[in-house]
Formats: sequence, structure tokens, C-alpha cells
Amino acid sequence: MTTHSPDSQLVRAIGTRQLTASIINVTIASSIFLMPATVAERLGAAAPIAYLVCAALMTLIALCFAAAGSRVSLTGGLYAYIETAFGGFAGFLGGVLYTLTACLSVASVATAFAGSVGVLWPALGGGVLRALLLIVLFGVLAVVNVRGIKPGIRLVETITAAKLIPLLFLVVAGAWSMNPEFLTMTLPTVSQVGQASIVLLFAFVGVEVALTPSGEVRDPARTVPRAILGALATATLIYLSVQTVAQGVLGPELPAYTDAPLAETARRLFGDVGKLFLLAGGTVSIFGYVAGDMLGTPRALFALARDGVLPARFAHVHPRYHTPALAIVCYAAIVAALAISSSFERLVVMANVTALLLYLLCVGASYTLQRRDIRMAGRPFNLPGGALVQMMAAAGIVWLLAQATAREFIVAGLAIGAASAYYLLRGRYVRRPFAASLSPAPDR
Repeated sequence: MTTHSPDSQLVRAIGTRQLTASIINVTIASSIFLMPATVAERLGAAAPIAYLVCAALMTLIALCFAAAGSRVSLTGGLYAYIETAFGGFAGFLGGVLYTLTACLSVASVATAFAGSVGVLWPALGGGVLRALLLIVLFGVLAVVNVRGIKPGIRLVETITAAKLIPLLFLVVAGAWSMNPEFLTMTLPTVSQVGQASIVLLFAFVGVEVALTPSGEVRDPARTVPRAILGALATATLIYLSVQTVAQGVLGPELPAYTDAPLAETARRLFGDVGKLFLLAGGTVSIFGYVAGDMLGTPRALFALARDGVLPARFAHVHPRYHTPALAIVCYAAIVAALAISSSFERLVVMANVTALLLYLLCVGASYTLQRRDIRMAGRPFNLPGGALVQMMAAAGIVWLLAQATAREFIVAGLAIGAASAYYLLRGRYVRRPFAASLSPAPDR
């Protein structure tokens, strides 16, 4: 590629530590502060089984991500993997699924952030002040990310450490106060595990957001696999520990505290001060997810514009900061508007199905990239067992999709249909051969 390529103007500043922190940040978000009650309602003390099932499936999927990411170093993450493997239309659908899931998810999490701040400071809980809070939130994050990939990733690293402190404190302190009788489990049916897992999977989703700035990752053939697997192992260990402590402290009462199960666990252990500490931790965690998404998802808009789907101006790279500035600012404005105008419930509709469909496309892309031996950034990471891992990942995704309702598939189908119509009507999409002649972005 010539030096005029948008990707060649980006800075490769994300190493293994930074990418691991970014994945942990967007994975351990608001879900862990809510999920213990939701899963306990379905499985009781057997809830860890659902965590292990989701962790096993996400490990298979993450291995496919790692294999694809070690072969494709273009900005865009999963979209870039799918587009390189299958061409324009499949890549376009992958970009649509990713962007739709990300927009709805981060806007819904932003509304949860406003709600959490409203609990701590009631004046900001509604009306004009709530809207102003959300505008300031996305405005500040846009400025941080426009000014360079390094400030954005440093912010993510800091927030990741901050969000883990209350969770680790709760686990260590709560381990000494659990009632062993509350941990006695009855084995659930496969159907019960499936129904719990399709909800719980949201606690493990987020890898795709952190991988979107893949054009700014140093040595992706080594960095991506290490970061993905390390982050997934860390998140699973924390999830299992938190669920066990909440179950051991609250027991059969746990499902009753759907709004703030960990805050109630902390209250039982430390009183109102403990509850306030966990509420504050939850607010920081939610903010961390939004910050991580603002680092990653605008790069999907950049990639879509780079490949001709969106107007070329969205692929503009700031000459001083070397970031896709217009994509960042526009994405911040869109998501802020969604968060201000909609409720949490409206925004999360269909997010699970679209995410799983996106994952299924990426698993297929991983197989195709490996079969064609696509290489953009050094020696790639080859999956152990070859195609067996991809087959098992695809089977697990299909099994979880079978737990969804017809309504979820109808809404997802309508979104895909509308996107396909746009693709056909636009008639200008031409896949550019970036993969064949990629010039790496400079390390800075």
C-alpha cells in the first residue's frame, strides 16, 4: 500500500499489556454488578456452571479471534477479519452487526451510568442535567481519544485497575463470611443452563470492541493471542469468585436483589459504607466500559469508510494526533443522542443475537484465513487442533442462538435486510486491496 493509505498513518502504540487491560475493561463492565442475581434466579447455587459454559464457549471463540487477528492487522477488528476472508458484502454485514451491537450496548450502559450517578447525586438523575451529564461524558472521551491512541489507552488502563479494586476487595473479605449451606447445589438441566448462558454471555462479550483498533497494535501476531487469552482467564476467575461470594453471603435471597446484588452483599458485610463503596465501584466500571468503547468502536466507522461503505471523510486521520478524529466525534454524538433519548430497556433489544451472529461470521473468517494462509504481520497464531476448534465454536454459538426467541430473530433480520438494501442501493462499494500491500503503521 502506498503511504497515502489511511492505516499507514495510524500509530502502533498498543502492546500486550495495554490490549489485555482494554479487553478486561470492556469485558468486566456493568454486567458483573448485576448478573449474580440474574443467574442465581435461574440456577441458584449452580450458577457457576453457566459461567464455566460461557467461559468455555468464549475461549473457543477467542481462539478464533486470536487466529484471525494474528493474520489481519488492519483497523476494524472483526469487520476487517470478515472482509478480508469473504469480501465486501460479508464484511459489510459484519460491520453493520458490530456497529449496531456496539451502539446499542454502549448507549444502554451510558444510561446505566447516568442512573448510577443519579443515585450518588440525585440532582443529575433526570431532566436537563442528566442530558448534560451524558453530553459531557461523551464529549470528554471524544477529546481524549482524538488527541491520540496513547492517552485513550492510558485512560483505559487506569480505569481497569480502579474497577477491579472493589471487586477484589469484596471477594477477599467475603470469602471469610460465606455460609457453606448456601453453596449446596442441585444439578440443573441442559435447558436451564442454556437459558442462563444466553443471558450471562453478555458478561463475556467485549473482546470485539478492544480488537477494533487492530491497526494500532504492535506485533499483532503475538500481542492479540496473548492479550485475548490472558484477559479471558482473568475475567472468568473474577466472575466465578464474585458469584460464589454473593451466593455464599446472600444465599436464597440473592435473586431478590436484581438491581444491585453486589452492593447488598457489601452492605451485609460492611454496612452502608460498604454498599456505597460498591455502588461507586459500579459507576467507575460502567464509565470504564464507555471509555473502552470510545477507544475501539469509532475505528469500525473508520474501516467502513476506508473500504468505501461510508463516506471517505470518516477515514480521515488527524495530521497531528494520527487518530480517526471525525469518526470518533461523530460516533460520540450518535451514541450520546441515543443515550439521552432512550431508556435502557429499548437500547438493549437484540444485542445478544446480533453479537452471536457477528461471532459466527468471525469464526468462519478465522477458518478461511487459515485455509488461505493470509499473513499481514509476521508468523501467525495457528489454532491447536486445526478446524476442530472452529467447528466447536460454531456449534456452541448455534446452540446459544437456539435459546433466543422468534421475536429477537425477526428484529435482527429486519436490521440485516435494511442494511443489505443500503448496500445494494449505494452500489459504490469496491474492496480495495489493502491486505496485499499493507505498510505497517509506525511505532511511537
